[in-house]
Amino acid sequence: MKQLFDFFPILLFFIVYKFFLDLPDAWILAINGWFPFMQMIPGEARHAIYLATLVAIVATFIQVAVTFAIKKKIEKMHVITLILLLVFGGATLYLKDPVFIKWKPTAINWLFAAVFLGSQFIGKKSLVERMMGHALHINDPLVWKRLNLAWVGFFIFSGIANILVAFSFSEDIWVDFKLFGLMGLTIIFVIGQSFYLARYLPSDDNQPEEKP
Repeated sequence: MKQLFDFFPILLFFIVYKFFLDLPDAWILAINGWFPFMQMIPGEARHAIYLATLVAIVATFIQVAVTFAIKKKIEKMHVITLILLLVFGGATLYLKDPVFIKWKPTAINWLFAAVFLGSQFIGKKSLVERMMGHALHINDPLVWKRLNLAWVGFFIFSGIANILVAFSFSEDIWVDFKLFGLMGLTIIFVIGQSFYLARYLPSDDNQPEEKP
C-alpha cells in the first residue's frame, strides 16, 4: 500500500496527461481561473504537460500532508520530491517550457546517487545498511558497501536513461517511460538485489536444530 501511495503523484501525472483532451472545456477554464498563470487552451494537446505538472505538485503536497497527519512525521523522500517538483515544475509552468519538468527525474535520481555515495564515507554504516540492516542480518560490511554502490550506479543509470528518452523521443513516449520505464527498471534492480543478498543470508542448515 505504501509503494502505491509513493507513486500517487506520478500516477496522477500520467493519467492527467493522457486524458487531458477528454476533460470538459469548463474544467480547463475553471483551472485557469484558479491559477491564472496556467493559461491553458481546451483541446490544445501541448498544454497537457502543464496541467499534469500542476496536478503532480498538488498531489505531492497532499502526500506530504497525509503522511504527516498519519505518522506525525514527514518522509524525507516526499519532501525532496516536493522541493524538486516546485523548482523544476514551477519553472515549466512559469516559463511554459516542458524541458524543466523532463529534467526532474534525472535531478532526483542523481541527488539520491550523491547521498548514497556520501554515506559510504560518512558514518559507520552506509545508507543501505541503515535502511535494511534491521531486517537482514549480514555481518560482512563489504556486502553492504557493494550493495550501496550498486544503488549509486542504479540512480546514475536511471538519470541518464531519463535524459536519453526525454530528449530523443516524443513527449508522449517520455511520459510512458516516466511511469512504466523507471518503475520497471526499479523492479528489475530490486529483484537482482534480492538474488545477490540471498547468497549471504543464513541458510536453514546453519540454524540450530530444535530438540523434540
